[in-house]
Amino acid sequence: MSVPHQELKDLAAQLKDVSVTVGMDSRCHIDLSGIVEEVKAQYDAIAARSLEEAEAYSRSQLEERAACSAEFGNSLQSSRSEIADLNVRIQKLRSQILSIKSHCLKLEENIKVAEEQGELAFQDAKAKLAQLEEALQQAKKDMARQLREYQELMNTKLALDIEIATYRKLMEGEESRMDMPSATMVSAVPARYRTAVSKSGLSRAPSRKKKNRKGPVIKITEMSEKFLSQESEVSE
Repeated sequence: MSVPHQELKDLAAQLKDVSVTVGMDSRCHIDLSGIVEEVKAQYDAIAARSLEEAEAYSRSQLEERAACSAEFGNSLQSSRSEIADLNVRIQKLRSQILSIKSHCLKLEENIKVAEEQGELAFQDAKAKLAQLEEALQQAKKDMARQLREYQELMNTKLALDIEIATYRKLMEGEESRMDMPSATMVSAVPARYRTAVSKSGLSRAPSRKKKNRKGPVIKITEMSEKFLSQESEVSE
């Protein structure tokens, strides 16, 4: 559009010069009607051409703007659809985030409850362990006491067995002497009884008693000392 406007400006300047010249040279009686018509025709042609060019340029600009507008409209529609999709995804993500947060809170509560229950179970197990250790110590003490009682019973039984064997031998010796037919021997039973007692092993009975008692007593004592030493180590 700048070229036609420039031509119009040039033409307007020429017409101004012509009119001025006509005013100045009117006394020459020159017929300028043909020139004016020619200039007017040129001006009309230039104006028509400029108008056509302006209209064509305007149409092209309008078409271009319409195409751009349609393109922008399509882009806008696509952007709107994308924005709608993004909004839907954002809503889904927000709901998922809320669900995950709720799940995390539940997990934290479960962990807290599990820790509390674990602490209670640990304390319970610790108390039961202390009770078991106490029961074990008491059982060891009871076992040591029973071993001592057993040792005493075995010593008593051993002494009784020795006494029973001694009296049995005395009775057998007395019965064998009572079966003899001599009256003098019968009349001397008390003296021979004392002699038989000394010969049958009554005097040796205490030594045999000590000998027989020594082995088991030492054995049981060693067992008791071993158990008592183990008990003292555990209690320490």
